[in-house]
Amino acid sequence: MKQQCVIFDMDGVISHTNPHHVKAFEAFFDKYNVPYSNEEFEEHMYGKHNSYIMTHFFKRPIAGEELLKLEDEKEGMFREIYKDKVDTIPHYLEFLSELKSRGFKTAVATSAPRANLDLIANALKITDKMDSMMSSEDVMFHKPNPEVYLKSAERVGVAPSDCVVFEDSFSGITAGLNAGMKVVGVLSTHTKEELPVCDYYINDYSEINVDKIKELLNSNF
Repeated sequence: MKQQCVIFDMDGVISHTNPHHVKAFEAFFDKYNVPYSNEEFEEHMYGKHNSYIMTHFFKRPIAGEELLKLEDEKEGMFREIYKDKVDTIPHYLEFLSELKSRGFKTAVATSAPRANLDLIANALKITDKMDSMMSSEDVMFHKPNPEVYLKSAERVGVAPSDCVVFEDSFSGITAGLNAGMKVVGVLSTHTKEELPVCDYYINDYSEINVDKIKELLNSNF
């Protein structure tokens, strides 16, 4: 049987972390007297890398050592807020178990820092179920660039055309499509209308199973 892979983004896809990121960013921006709005979070935070987010909200380029320092501070605030609340989008663990029992390769490809990925993967005990786990430190270019998805496919030894990506953000879905993969939109953060056109959509993992994944991979549309 041809090897196939399912690759998951993390924030808003494995765990509904975005409300907790909002709290962390609010506290962080308040500290630095940086203005923000919920509309700006929707447009300029979800699915974006910290270099983009910081540069947008501070209204000046944030890079190099300054970015590392500010990112470390904000993500530390997020982990403190979230560490006792780690949970999944409903029915995720059952779906992951079904994928593994049916012989699928599985991977995580997130724009978040490795420390966030480790926190969530360890709390959910999914590390040993993943054939690859990649974070922001593993790539040069961030979503919507497809690098993290193409590298994930390469790591697990599966062709991009045999991969399905689960994503919740505009930039993430674009990255999956740019990688030449099938994309399932997870509607945890945005409505269908706010996202690029996906191959399938779910609200949670009770609405998907392995047979549907196989159907998506076998379709040429």
